Amino acid sequence: MLDFAKQVKSGTLNLEQLWSLSDKEVILELTKLKGVGVWTAEMILTFCMQRPNVVSFGDLAIQRGMRMLYRHRQIDRTKFERYQKRYAPYGTVAGLYLWAIAGGAIPELTDPSGKR
Repeated sequence: MLDFAKQVKSGTLNLEQLWSLSDKEVILELTKLKGVGVWTAEMILTFCMQRPNVVSFGDLAIQRGMRMLYRHRQIDRTKFERYQKRYAPYGTVAGLYLWAIAGGAIPELTDPSGKR
């Protein structure tokens, strides 16, 4: 938080400018901050900036929801990207549904990985 505040105060990070950047560019800018990784930047895109097409590979609940929905023991990057393309341009909505599935919204769906 301290690094974030310093960057904003010094003008190194222009919060207003972030709104005009693409999702990838926002992630690049935010991950320059100490303690901010890709997942955090994607959550900012999703919840703060309300971008419509964000599906985070680093989100374990999204991966679990995909495993449950598509009956895979694991979701590697290749499978993830294939599904991510299917969700476009509404990936954020798909992510919300995947979180719900991972959380038990459809009791008939279980996690084929066997992990809980």
